[in-house]
Amino acid sequence: MEIIDPVDCPYYLITRTSLLITSVLKKGFTSANIDQVKPAYLGVLMSLWRHEDSKKTTNKISKNAELKINELARMVNLEPSSMTGLIDRMERDGLIIRQAFPGDRRAQHISLTENGHSVRESVMKVVDETLTNIFRNISEDSLKSAKEVLRNVLANNQEI
Repeated sequence: MEIIDPVDCPYYLITRTSLLITSVLKKGFTSANIDQVKPAYLGVLMSLWRHEDSKKTTNKISKNAELKINELARMVNLEPSSMTGLIDRMERDGLIIRQAFPGDRRAQHISLTENGHSVRESVMKVVDETLTNIFRNISEDSLKSAKEVLRNVLANNQEI
């Protein structure tokens, strides 16, 4: 069996890139004084923000747009067991609140706290700055192609 050079191994490259971006995001959140937000929270936060935006455009929003935890798990492509721990940490950090779903004690609604709303602009600024810096000198076409390849990998494995 031939040993693969790490720089030719897609797994190695994806993993190293992910670790790099996570590290830079952590530093960016700390520098912006939003260190209660962790890179692992981004999928949930972005999904909740997007859900609220979609509710606003259809004029169907109360103060908080709520999602059942299983709906949110599907949106961020996480297994329920992984989602539970993530939700626990996000609730501990004051970004979301969990509430019982009326009529089904087993189901829970997840909604943003006031803090979860208020960090949006700062979080997205750090994300935008980080990604702009990390992907500097990479053409839009190359980045578009890379995203398409990653989406196809996920779709091929029914993760999207």
